[in-house]
Amino acid sequence: MRSQEQWQLAGTAPEVYARYLVPAIFGPWAPVLNDLVAPQPGERVLDVACGPGVVARVAAERVGATGQVIGLDLNPGMLAVARALPPPVGAPVMWQEGRADALPFPEASFDLVFCQLGLQYFPDRPAALQEMSRVLRLDGRIALMVWRPIEYSPGFALLAEALAQHVSAEAATMMRAPFALGEAEALRSLLMEAAFRDVEVRPATEMVRFPSPADFVRWQVAGSPLAGPVAHASEHAREALLDHMSAVLQSYTGAEGLVFPIEAHVARARK
Repeated sequence: MRSQEQWQLAGTAPEVYARYLVPAIFGPWAPVLNDLVAPQPGERVLDVACGPGVVARVAAERVGATGQVIGLDLNPGMLAVARALPPPVGAPVMWQEGRADALPFPEASFDLVFCQLGLQYFPDRPAALQEMSRVLRLDGRIALMVWRPIEYSPGFALLAEALAQHVSAEAATMMRAPFALGEAEALRSLLMEAAFRDVEVRPATEMVRFPSPADFVRWQVAGSPLAGPVAHASEHAREALLDHMSAVLQSYTGAEGLVFPIEAHVARARK
């Protein structure tokens, strides 16, 4: 297969994200986050930075037909993918475009707020958490998840190093960005400063699974902002990137394909 053919993936970045990255990386965390706060039948739930809706769909099943779930995201492409997927069993989910630091809902609108892997990207994290608190009813619950530092996710740490070597420093910085809020105390402090109480933060581990190192690199690139810098790299650089990653991930590759651990901080609190 020629190098250019190896990089061809059908669909937009949100579609690639939902089709390839959600099952391989994000999907296993959705039940973990829901288990933290145990959604109950009839409750009202908001999923902030919902992406294609993996957390919202699990919550919809748990709150049942008498509940309400809203998935909110700034990216209309992600919301289009969420709407196109089959509806979940349980509560209907409304997909709404909006900003985390200016939530378009009245005070005390929800029993539960989720935010899976969105907080680290928000330009004003305190404002976003204050908004999440505002829309929660008294004694309402919040469940958050952020990645631990990139060193706790060896596949991504190695990919960042390889991007720096073969593509650009900009690409390596993009790869490290999702791990920008990696310290537990920083997350705990943000929640406490937003006047949440009973704050609990703990580490958790899941496994990242791809058919091969090459699939990991191609799908991660195509489903993220890395697509731009990698597309502008030479064919030789892209070939070198794939060869490099196949070599350094050999110890994580076996009969099940590529499997490596990734660690997160999961947090819950009450208003």
